[in-house]
Amino acid sequence: MTPHPRTHATAADGTRIAHQLQGEGPPLVLLSGQQNNHHWWDPVRADFHATRATLTLDYRGTGDSDKPDHPYTTELLASDVVAVLDALGIDRADVYGTSLGGRVAQQLAARHPDRVGALVLGCTSPGGRHGVARDKATGRALAHPDARTARDALRHLMYTPDWLATHPGPHHTLGDPAMPAHARRQHLAASNRHDAWDLLPEIKAPTLVVHGADDLLNPTANAPLLASRIPGARLHLIPGARHAYFEEFRAVASPLVLDFLNEAARP
Repeated sequence: MTPHPRTHATAADGTRIAHQLQGEGPPLVLLSGQQNNHHWWDPVRADFHATRATLTLDYRGTGDSDKPDHPYTTELLASDVVAVLDALGIDRADVYGTSLGGRVAQQLAARHPDRVGALVLGCTSPGGRHGVARDKATGRALAHPDARTARDALRHLMYTPDWLATHPGPHHTLGDPAMPAHARRQHLAASNRHDAWDLLPEIKAPTLVVHGADDLLNPTANAPLLASRIPGARLHLIPGARHAYFEEFRAVASPLVLDFLNEAARP
């Protein structure tokens, strides 16, 4: 299967969702982080093409998708994923969500269990009062009034100094620069309102929880919470990794995820 041209699906409320399908094999849905489009996955998506086709999308508010100004929720974003699957005639897919994408993936697996094969939750949180919030110092750094200073803080929460010294960018995980302000606010609100604690025990898909052991942006303590709440879930922490573990530590993370998906697919 050659890379498909960018196309759109239409969500239940009429919002057009851009999606991108590449590679051959069973589909793997890749869900990106907050305020990011599908380019989040550019550095690593080819790692999965040995055995999977990869399906990405631009969340509503990002990329080539529509950008309506109304409340976004992780449940709504999960329904957008279902609309994309429906448009492509995909009954069931494996799902790998990171950061906000992991929150969306939780909703997808719990509310649409027939659409999810295996599930990978990366650098994410159950949200709500049970989730572990980042510390106040990290929050202040991200909210610095100087945009350049705040962006630099985000970059160092994503990657280690050693990696940044040899990978000056551009970094695809720092946000979609073309997002309108209202969409940024709606993405933040969707992330902040996420609370899947009561839903997690309903997830039936084989699940792997992956997290960087040094993640301060989405504290590592959330990983064992998720793994303990989802029946049969496995947990893997990557030593030395920060939030963008899947890119900086791709030599560990991508084979780990592929091995899990391939094992889950065996009869």
